[in-house]
Amino acid sequence: MSTAALVLLALLAAGPLHGYDLKKAHDQRFPRGKPLAFGQVYGTLSRLERDGFVEQAGQTRDGGPDRTRFALTDAGRARLNSWLAQIETPAPYVSSDLIAKVVVALLVADTEEARTYLTEQRRAHTARLRELTVLKTDPAAAIGDVVAADYAIAHIDADLRWMQTTLDRVTDLHREVHS
Repeated sequence: MSTAALVLLALLAAGPLHGYDLKKAHDQRFPRGKPLAFGQVYGTLSRLERDGFVEQAGQTRDGGPDRTRFALTDAGRARLNSWLAQIETPAPYVSSDLIAKVVVALLVADTEEARTYLTEQRRAHTARLRELTVLKTDPAAAIGDVVAADYAIAHIDADLRWMQTTLDRVTDLHREVHS
């Protein structure tokens, strides 16, 4: 089951909602996350209903078309609880465009070009860190934004430490790659 489906189950845990309100609740709770399209919400609800994780809980009409409200079933609550109990294991392999570019810089560039690339990359990371710090210290920031900013800050901080360590080793790494 997709993370988006599990997030919709979690949003329904507070009570029945229709697709429009689910999308709105998602956007309020996860504004910095990957946006959900309305089609994705309704398609996911259809699959969740088919699989017995949600059920129809009536219809409402607010000056527009009928809107079907969905409620979490006991099976949906059990699936949500099961997912929450699963520990997310760290990725078995480290893979990112950043690492690939650093290795390529060491392979094809001279020491100073590799150092320049890392320095510019560090500058971009530092700028993003500042943006996130402003966001998370904004008194009007939603708690979801603050949590997401904290997560991103921790990752950017780790990237910055790694870049500094790599910068300190550029000459040795370059020598090793070209020997």
